[in-house]
Amino acid sequence: MNEIFLIDRPEFDLATGMARFSYGIADRRFIEVLEFPLGGDAARAGTAAFRKLLDLTAIVLGVSYFKLRAPLVIAAPELALSTAERAFVLDVYENGLGEFYARNNLQRYGRLSIEALEDTGAITLDPLPARALLPIGGGKDSLVSVQLLEAAGIDYAPFAVNPKGPILSSVDKIGLAPVYVTRTLDPEMIRLGQQPGFYNGHVPSTAINSMIGALAALLFGFDRIVLSNERSASEGNVNFDGREANHQHSKSLPFEKLIAGVLGEATGGRLGYFSLLRPFSEAKIARLFARVSRFDHVFSSCNRNFRLGGHDGVLWCGECPKCHFVFLILAPVMDKSRLLGIFGQNLLAKPDHERSFRELTGLAGQKPWECVGEIEEAAACLFELTKRPDWQDEAIVVLLKNDLMGQYGVARLESALEELMTDSPEHHIPSPLAETVLRHAI
Repeated sequence: MNEIFLIDRPEFDLATGMARFSYGIADRRFIEVLEFPLGGDAARAGTAAFRKLLDLTAIVLGVSYFKLRAPLVIAAPELALSTAERAFVLDVYENGLGEFYARNNLQRYGRLSIEALEDTGAITLDPLPARALLPIGGGKDSLVSVQLLEAAGIDYAPFAVNPKGPILSSVDKIGLAPVYVTRTLDPEMIRLGQQPGFYNGHVPSTAINSMIGALAALLFGFDRIVLSNERSASEGNVNFDGREANHQHSKSLPFEKLIAGVLGEATGGRLGYFSLLRPFSEAKIARLFARVSRFDHVFSSCNRNFRLGGHDGVLWCGECPKCHFVFLILAPVMDKSRLLGIFGQNLLAKPDHERSFRELTGLAGQKPWECVGEIEEAAACLFELTKRPDWQDEAIVVLLKNDLMGQYGVARLESALEELMTDSPEHHIPSPLAETVLRHAI
């Protein structure tokens, strides 16, 4: 394969808030546009730090176009990269696209190369305002971060790219002025992804949105980007091409460390990046979410319904693994009538959902290609429901109970339940915020 994926130097116009990105592959050209709100800081927009972030954003956004043909060479001849930035780029294009490669049976790990200029210069930047930019995805996780930031008295603003549906309704409930960015993909890329001779598949959206958020942080004055990624995001789905392919790689702790270092280097140490929920399991986050009912009828973690774009009062499709997983982890920590009111149906009462719950709990198949928690975590939550009078007779609980006990054993499941509520020390929340957050999460 002699094709090259070409990344041009991006352009930004502060007067219009428009950033323009250009790519080339297989004799085709593509243009993508980001539209930021007006009123960004002109001084910071003119710094070497902003220029560096713009260049890195061009490379990360490029995965959407690269995957059409997935060549072995990525060429950015006008851009300069440090050693750390090269490692970051290769991680995005190798591990960030791990699911894409696995599902298309493409061997790319350790085979890709990036052609760019060498950058050895240090960047300096004046201090940024002490405010947090909080990406809102419309699901429970970022809304738990809202609770924790508010309890800690941290000044923050919601952030989203192409907000719609539960993002808009969640931000409305938050009640703070958001920072929204519009991302317009080249329609020809979307069309080609459905044609013979081209590939399509999952891209690392958290990496993409994080880079867009970094640009917004400099333009509008935020000294940290606060993610809402839990510890189980580091667990992969399958082994493929000599490594673990993880649907959530750009939400994982290894990626968090990598991008935090790159963003810090690019801004002279002025821009922080960390996940506020990294110490917690999905089950612990569910318990924290259940403390308040403020977001019950505006949030949704259903990616399928989100893609369909309906949201005419129905936020959950009720059929996908994500719906099943969120229902499962909320069931042990939330009043049953409240949970049924959120979903509009009882997902554990339907025998036709058995296969999905078996995959989530490790009793069949593989972990679904979705943002769901660890397999043993789901198994432990289902085990807990076998002991609850209000849940133990539901169809899914009855169908899976014996196999669950046989595969894991009661002692292991009991231990897993206890571990789920124990906070992990593996995180990068800066002190003293870490102490404050962990105290409020007890």
